[in-house]
Amino acid sequence: MISLLAAAHAMPNPWMVLPFVVLLLCIALMPLFASHFWEHHYPKVAIGLGWITACYYIFGLGETTPLVHAAEEYISFMALVGSLYVISGGIKIRVKGEATPWVNVAFLATGAVLANIIGTTGASMLLIRPWIRMNKYRITGLHIVFFIFIVSNCGGCLTPIGDPPLFIGFLRGVPFWWVLEHCWPAWLLTVSLLLAVFLVLDWRNFMRAPKPVRDKETAHETWMFRGLPNLVFLAVVLGAVFIDPKHKVGVVTVSAMLMIAAAAVSYFTTKKDVHEANDFNFHPVQEVGYLFIGIFLTMLPALAILQSGTVISLNSPLQYYFATGALSAFLDNAPTYLAFLAAEMGSYHLDVGNPADVMKFVIEHPHFLGAVSLGAVFFGAGSYIGNGPNFMVKAIAEKSKVHTPGFIGYIVRYSLPILVPILALVGWIMVHGGH
Repeated sequence: MISLLAAAHAMPNPWMVLPFVVLLLCIALMPLFASHFWEHHYPKVAIGLGWITACYYIFGLGETTPLVHAAEEYISFMALVGSLYVISGGIKIRVKGEATPWVNVAFLATGAVLANIIGTTGASMLLIRPWIRMNKYRITGLHIVFFIFIVSNCGGCLTPIGDPPLFIGFLRGVPFWWVLEHCWPAWLLTVSLLLAVFLVLDWRNFMRAPKPVRDKETAHETWMFRGLPNLVFLAVVLGAVFIDPKHKVGVVTVSAMLMIAAAAVSYFTTKKDVHEANDFNFHPVQEVGYLFIGIFLTMLPALAILQSGTVISLNSPLQYYFATGALSAFLDNAPTYLAFLAAEMGSYHLDVGNPADVMKFVIEHPHFLGAVSLGAVFFGAGSYIGNGPNFMVKAIAEKSKVHTPGFIGYIVRYSLPILVPILALVGWIMVHGGH
C-alpha cells in the first residue's frame, strides 16, 4: 500500500532496518517472555520504534515525502480495516447447533469465494465470529489458523478487490479480470489442498470430542441474520475503494473519509443488543492500529532498499514467486508486490508508473506477473503481519477467549510444516510448470 516510488527518493542506511527487525522480534517474543509488560506497553514500543525511523528521515536524510506517503497509506489502511471491523460488528450471523468437519470445509470454501467479492478483510471480519460460534465446543488454534490461511489470504487472489496487492496492480494498469483468467487454476489447487489438509486435521479434532458433543454437532444447521442494513454500509466501503486516491484533503483521501463516515453511521444506527451479541468492542482494532503504525514507519527503509534493486537479482518466475512470498510473509504484502513488480519490469526497461508499459508487460510476460501476484497473496498468510486481516482475526479470536498460537508458534506449528510445503508444490506446478 505504500507508494514505493515516492518513498525511495533517498537511500537509507541499511542499519535503519534494525527498528523494523526489533519490532518484529517484540511482536514475536514479548508475549512469551514479558506478556504483562507487552500487554500494557506495546503501543509505546511500536510508536517509539516508528518515531526513530521518522526522526531519521526528517533529520538524517532531510526527507519528509516518504513519511507523508506513509501517513496517507496508514490512514487509508486503518480506514478500510477499521470500517469493515465496525460494520461487520453490526451484523450477527448465527448458526444453531455446531459444525461437523464437512460443514466447516463448506464454510471455508464459501469464505474463499466471498473474499474475492468483498475482499479478504471484509470476508474475514464478516465470517470470523460465526466461525467461532459454529465450533464453540471444540474450537482450537487450528480453526483460527486455517481461517487465516484460506479466508484472510489465499482465497482472495481472483480479483483486485480480493487482496491489496492485486488492487495495487489494478491501479497501475493490470486489467481487472486478468488475475481471474490467469490465476484461477493456482487458486483452485491451493484452496483445495488447504481444505483437504484441514478436513483431515479437523476430523481428528472432531473424533476426539465426547460423543454427546459430536451428536449435538450433527444437528440441523439453521442460519439467522441480524443487522442486514449494514450491508449497505459495507457496499459503500467497497465502492469507496475505487475512488482515485489522488482526491484527498491533506493526507486523508476522499475514499477514507467515506469509509469512516459509513462506519460511524453503522455504529450509531446498529441496535445495542446486536453489538452485545457479537461482544463488540474497539480493542482489536486499537491493537492493530498501534502495531501497524510502527510497522508502516519502520519498514520504510527496508522497502526503499528492496525497491532500489541492489538486493534483487532474479531470473525466473519461480524465483520471483518465492522471493515475493518470503518477504510478503513479514512485510506488508502490497508494497512488497509493487517492489518486485517494479524490479521485474525494470529488467525489461519498463516503468511500473507508466500504464502503457504495464500493459506491455502484462501481454509479453504474463508468467512473471502471475508469479508475483500469487506469491504476494498466498504467502501473506505466512505470519500474523503478512496481511491486514491476519492480526485482526487473531485479536477477535482472543477476545472471544479462543486460544491462538503466538507469533512464533503460528510459524513453527502451521506455516512451515503445512502452508509452505503446499505453496511450494503449487509454485512448482503452476509457476515453474507454466513457464
